[in-house]
Amino acid sequence: MTIAAPRSARRSRTSTGRQETWTKRVLYAVGGGGAFLVFTVPLVWALLRSVQPNEVIVAAPDPATFLGLTFENFHALLSGPDSLVGAVANSLVVALGTAALTTVLATAAGYGFARFRFRSGPVLFALVVASMMVPFQAILTPLYLQMNLMRLTDSLVGLVLFCTTVNLPFGVLVMRNSFSSVPGELEDSAHIDGASTLRIITSVLRPLITPGAATVALYAFLAAWTEFLGALTFLTDRDLYTLPVALVNLQQGAYGQINFGYIAAGSVIAMIPCVVLYVALQRFYVAGLASGAVKG
Repeated sequence: MTIAAPRSARRSRTSTGRQETWTKRVLYAVGGGGAFLVFTVPLVWALLRSVQPNEVIVAAPDPATFLGLTFENFHALLSGPDSLVGAVANSLVVALGTAALTTVLATAAGYGFARFRFRSGPVLFALVVASMMVPFQAILTPLYLQMNLMRLTDSLVGLVLFCTTVNLPFGVLVMRNSFSSVPGELEDSAHIDGASTLRIITSVLRPLITPGAATVALYAFLAAWTEFLGALTFLTDRDLYTLPVALVNLQQGAYGQINFGYIAAGSVIAMIPCVVLYVALQRFYVAGLASGAVKG
């Protein structure tokens, strides 16, 4: 025999549940709004400064001239003597080349570590993961000597190989986990149907490992696009400078004069590919980082 709870007690529990739900919604709204402001306000401020003349930026705040917006900064950087067109093109070549090469090599290595069982496999994979803890700045001198010996300094190809080497361990880790999360029965069925290993990867497994591959490509692209120390070390020809190095030269100015409008506009130009790619591939990026988090 069951005894029903008093109506007042049920109402109390209902009101308490509604109050907790309302409190959680308020906390989520406040937290989300705070995070939105933290990430958005600097971007909006940089955009605003990039379309203001240098005289307005360095002068005291004046409501009469604060909103005097102009695109002269972008016009000067894209067509004037301080043009960044060549630097942007060099950065695109390096970033795209690094993303493509890193994704291909990481996919091949990740498939090997996930599917092939050999005695030294765990040790080699542990070494690959351990190499992520060694900053390349600590081995910059031997890296430069090695690349100079191979005649890869002052070369965008050499910079692509350098950036690929730095980003490859993370890519191998992500792709190994992506392949480990895919059931092996899919490959067994494809092998029975006569498909080769390359055909299995490109046709059968490709839709399942796309989040991981997109994560590797996005990570490698952003790392190569923002790479400064390596580009500054291995490149001495001004015509080969990438965008971060060119922006530093722009920041130093001529004869001690710095145009802060140019710097703000150059920073916005550098942000555009990063923001666009991250927004476009965000769902793949999150899924790729989560792939293999439990299994493998």
